[in-house]
Amino acid sequence: MGGLSKGLAVIRAFSSDHAALTLSDIARSAGIPAATARRCLLTLEELGYITRNGRNFLLRPKVLELGAAYLESMNIEHLTRTHLEELAGSTSDSAALCVLDGVEIVYVARASVRTLVRLEAHVGSRFPAHATSTGRVLLAGVSAERLQRYFQSATLAALTDRTVTDPDRLVQLIDSTRRNGYSAVEDELAYGVIALAVPVFDQQGRVVAALNTSSHSRRISKAKLVRERLKMLQQVSQQISADLATAPWLSLSAQI
Repeated sequence: MGGLSKGLAVIRAFSSDHAALTLSDIARSAGIPAATARRCLLTLEELGYITRNGRNFLLRPKVLELGAAYLESMNIEHLTRTHLEELAGSTSDSAALCVLDGVEIVYVARASVRTLVRLEAHVGSRFPAHATSTGRVLLAGVSAERLQRYFQSATLAALTDRTVTDPDRLVQLIDSTRRNGYSAVEDELAYGVIALAVPVFDQQGRVVAALNTSSHSRRISKAKLVRERLKMLQQVSQQISADLATAPWLSLSAQI
């Protein structure tokens, strides 16, 4: 199904920084010939996923159906909404549930009382795993073989001057996360962003998601974040783990 693969690559070429793209832009980003990209675009346009404005192509809202199918099949938003809203309300900050997808973490549910000035995430947001508390929690839960594959394929970019990019240091932090059961990260994903994350487990005790609470580093220090919110986060994680135990997708996602 090479055509399907190329069509999905065309859709993934678009982002918040590249909302409108020319044919050549899309071909270059997707790594396919311009003629192939044009055929994909024409098909996607006919299906209602893409529209055009002059020489530029843009995604249409119908693309949201693809992500919605994933969320609806998991019923994740319904299962976690109350827990995340209560956690966000208790901390007057944001709370989120994330999963690992390749070398990135993806937000699958979120609630927020306060908006972070420097960085605002939403359901579907993706960030490099190495620079996030949820990413380190999720990487701490994978097998040694998968962790090795992660380091072979991940680009450990410095998003700030505090981002840890040294593989050996990251391995140490992931090991520490595995031993302690949590990860706290400050100013690594973006300046001012501080977050604490704990694992969410399935019935077999495998890490299938990560729950986090985040704030602004000017409001709270990392040490205080851990001291004041870790137990609360662990309690909510236990509740979510129990609620998600009946979700059939969890056993599969733990192995992906």
